[in-house]
Amino acid sequence: METIALNTSTPLRPVKRATTTVKTPIDAKRKVEDKPANQANTPKRLINTKDLSHDKWLEVRRQGIGSSDAAAACGIHPYLSMLELWLIKTGRMTSDIDESIDGYSPLYWGNTLEPIVAKYYQEKTGNKVRRVNAILQHRDPDKDFMLANLDYAISGSDEVQILECKTAGEHGTKLWRDGVPLYVTCQVQHQLAVTGKQAAHICVLLCGHEAKIYKVERDERLIASITQHERLFWQYVETDTPPTPDHSESAAKALKLLYPTPKPSSKVDLREDKGANKLFDKLLGYRASMEDLEQQHDQVKHQLQTLIQNNEVAVFKQGAISWKRSKDSIGLDSKAVMKAHPELLEQFSKTKQGSRRFVVLTN
Repeated sequence: METIALNTSTPLRPVKRATTTVKTPIDAKRKVEDKPANQANTPKRLINTKDLSHDKWLEVRRQGIGSSDAAAACGIHPYLSMLELWLIKTGRMTSDIDESIDGYSPLYWGNTLEPIVAKYYQEKTGNKVRRVNAILQHRDPDKDFMLANLDYAISGSDEVQILECKTAGEHGTKLWRDGVPLYVTCQVQHQLAVTGKQAAHICVLLCGHEAKIYKVERDERLIASITQHERLFWQYVETDTPPTPDHSESAAKALKLLYPTPKPSSKVDLREDKGANKLFDKLLGYRASMEDLEQQHDQVKHQLQTLIQNNEVAVFKQGAISWKRSKDSIGLDSKAVMKAHPELLEQFSKTKQGSRRFVVLTN
């Protein structure tokens, strides 16, 4: 399968601050009436979302691959693996991006700030935008697994038809350093594929104070590659076959959910499985290399510590090393407490669910 090459975004001149005048190649005066849609390229309105409950919306989304799923289905999403997306689409888990850390809610803040980003976009470009209260479906029956839930449609512009609004915090902003990130370009090309449109604008708010606008034009070769990858992923869903996991934390999380509890005293004999033995040999080789690199790393680290001696910081041409002492802390000696007051264990005990440990044994 061909690798997806996502380098099709054209940045407009960025806005450094809210007071900066934006000069963009968009000519706000060049307005035309929306052209009649070609029936062959018009997507189906799968369901109206205006009064749709969140649970029902999630249920409908499981019927296909949405634009926000596209990068994960293609294996290039920075936070969501193909395996975790498969668990979601097969109903084995729900997306809990806003439930992991108290106060950390990127989805909530993204939805809350979306109208503000859209308002900014209208003011700076002169383009009018409108909500699309529907989940759209690709009109081609052979591609009906491709769905899209647009942020906004752009009215009256001859150059661009879709607006995608994004917000990025401190960590997410790094992904925008060199332009539109890979996974966002994949998302927008998916939207263009479903809708039959020719171009989209992405308006992103970075760290709450810097806005940038990018133009992404339809790329047929890229769309064909994305469609091919999504079709393969959807076959995994339809056949209830888990895709091959990658190296990500998302995949590790998915594997724990998929295989949480082993059968007691169970064993699988893979000695005659050539593929399995090849993987095991690779694992042993990687572990040996890691141990060797760790030893080399520690040796260099110790040599540098002898040069730093009693100083807290050492400065080099390419950076610096900090070797400071942390503050003293007071902790609870739980063993001593339990020995002196064993009744407290029964009164304040808490069961912690065990997890599977991955231990490598060699002959």
